Amino acid sequence: MALGRNPLAGEFAASAIDGGTGLKQESAQTLSVSDAVNAAKSCVGTMPTLMVTGEVSGFRGPNARSGHCYFQVKDDSSSMDVIVWRNTYASMGAQLRDGLSVVLTGKFDVYVGTGKLSFIARSVELAGEGLLRQQVEALARKLAAEGLMDPARKRAIPRFCTRVAVVTSLSGSVIDDVKRTLRRRNPLVELDVVGCAVQGPGAPATIVRALDVAARAVPEAILLVRGGGSFEDLMTFNDEMLARAVAACPVPVITGIGHEPDTSICDMVSDRRCSTPTAAAESVAPAIDEVVSVLEGRRQRLGIALQKVATTQQMRLEGLDERSRQAILGRLSHQRSLLEAFAKRRCLENPMGFVEERQTQLMQSEQRLHDAMPRVLERESRATNVLAERMTNAGSNLTRNYEAQTARMAAALDALSPLKVLGRGYAIARDKEGHVVVNAQSLVQGQEVSVVLGTGSFDAQVTTVRSA
Repeated sequence: MALGRNPLAGEFAASAIDGGTGLKQESAQTLSVSDAVNAAKSCVGTMPTLMVTGEVSGFRGPNARSGHCYFQVKDDSSSMDVIVWRNTYASMGAQLRDGLSVVLTGKFDVYVGTGKLSFIARSVELAGEGLLRQQVEALARKLAAEGLMDPARKRAIPRFCTRVAVVTSLSGSVIDDVKRTLRRRNPLVELDVVGCAVQGPGAPATIVRALDVAARAVPEAILLVRGGGSFEDLMTFNDEMLARAVAACPVPVITGIGHEPDTSICDMVSDRRCSTPTAAAESVAPAIDEVVSVLEGRRQRLGIALQKVATTQQMRLEGLDERSRQAILGRLSHQRSLLEAFAKRRCLENPMGFVEERQTQLMQSEQRLHDAMPRVLERESRATNVLAERMTNAGSNLTRNYEAQTARMAAALDALSPLKVLGRGYAIARDKEGHVVVNAQSLVQGQEVSVVLGTGSFDAQVTTVRSA
């Protein structure tokens, strides 16, 4: 900012000349632009920290590269340029925009490049309506994080409602506008009116009760409406309790609060937001001529669709009829061919032919069997004789060695047989128990013994025992 003549000019010049600041002096009475700007900067730098209240205007920021914000604050008679550095703006916790009332704390500074005087804000606080808007924005962020503003949560509203409830003040003109709009556009819509307060400290609670009463009538939609007003007047519809009641209402809620630029928390959580109460009424009651036009258009589309369906089905039936006829003819032709083939078989032309043929075959088999039996018996007899002779020879060969061995063993046994010994005049004496007596000392006088000879045996009684 270039400075003109002012009471401090002489002091700045003296300071430049006598103070040893190193500024270049072009003459005794004048300063260069740089000297003048630096002198102004030094003077402004001695000013204390100030708190300034004003309205934001011409807001620009945050800058895409630096993140700093530039704007003016004004009152009824003056304005000044303000710079808010990036870190300061990030720490204030709110977004600036035109029209907000703010309290700035900072100091003036002069930019030496252009000589422009700006107020460097070290802190920014919202005041008045700005503080209310900050609170509303914080609540909006909270409810959005909970999903109450999610478009997927919002319910569909019938295009043609037959029963509608209106929640609004009964003392204003809004209810008359809604009734007039519904009568004009569609007098068939049934209307239930539930009164409540739409402004003031206790208004949110009355609206919550009115929504509950309206929902019990089971309408297809509830219109929550009121006329325009200041931001403070519309704060009722930024109440958290009311916003949650709107979101939890079992019946879809349509809001028409204030005018076009006004947007409240209730608008954000409702199932449909309209700019005005009249627009809300129009959204649930299309005009009769529009209904007639829509029905006529649907009737025409339905007729065209039915005609297409009928034509398609007729063509389909004709195709099915033709395919069925062809299939039946083909089936009959196939069956005819089968019958003709069956008729040509011998079993059908001469049923006894198979029996006679089998009888002939059996007689021929019988004859061949009679002819073959003697030959078979003769052949088997020769084979049997050959086998018998071979078995006889094989038997002789097998038993010859065993016969010789048996003869040798029989001779040995015969030589060792006790009978041979007895045949030579020896005898075997046995006691009554059958034990062979080999020692005379084992006998006693009068004991009975049995004596076996070479031929026959006899019983005896011991009269005398002699030692060997």
